[in-house]
Amino acid sequence: MIIGTTKMSSRGQVVLPLDIRKDIKEGDRLIVIRRDDEIILKKSIPETALWSEKSLAKTWLNKEEDEIWKDL
Repeated sequence: MIIGTTKMSSRGQVVLPLDIRKDIKEGDRLIVIRRDDEIILKKSIPETALWSEKSLAKTWLNKEEDEIWKDL
């Protein structure tokens, strides 16, 4: 697991740390999910572009996912 920090500019832009973006290239689509005080950024794959928000929530916003992130 790689953890980094960043900050938001006055225009709402954030820069992903180099180690985190090493396999993300210009033009790649990312999915952004906000749940309470968490912001989750996931690299999109073509099939997910067709998924509904409800379907994504079932896949990523679950107890198993919460357990993975609880100690951060």
